[in-house]
Amino acid sequence: MIIVLIGYMASGKSTIGRILSSKLNYRFIDLDDFIESKENLSISDIFKIKGEIHFRKLESDYLNQLITEYDDIVLSLGGGTPCYGNNIPTILSSKNTTSIYLKASIPTITNRLITEKAKRPLVAHLNSEKDISEFIGKHLFERSSYYNQANYSIMIDGKTKEDIIEEIIFDLF
Repeated sequence: MIIVLIGYMASGKSTIGRILSSKLNYRFIDLDDFIESKENLSISDIFKIKGEIHFRKLESDYLNQLITEYDDIVLSLGGGTPCYGNNIPTILSSKNTTSIYLKASIPTITNRLITEKAKRPLVAHLNSEKDISEFIGKHLFERSSYYNQANYSIMIDGKTKEDIIEEIIFDLF
């Protein structure tokens, strides 16, 4: 089985993915890390040197490769991945693939991003909590129709990592 974790940045996709893969004895793959290793460039550098359109093409190509060539993986996607190209239909129509939306509220995401703002290029330029919150709200509004197509949706607000993992395992098995 391929378990695909989708959701907005700072929703815990990579953290939950690592723990879940360990519990299931699956391989964990973070799509952004996979792209960086294959391209020998950081995501930021790919954007700067080759542009977003090129990055989105790479993202779709590598997503297709992972879904068709691998099994027993937990795959964490970038926050924008489901929203571009044919990515969400590809995920939903792929055999032996299940998608899970790790859903977080605007306040939860804002609180998480405040502490790691410098590491997040999309919000690094924003100066206040209010600005970050408004940015997230706009983005979530634009992206939620893609995220909500996932096979399962788990609200993560106020839950421990263990609670989220337990809920995922319950839903899947």
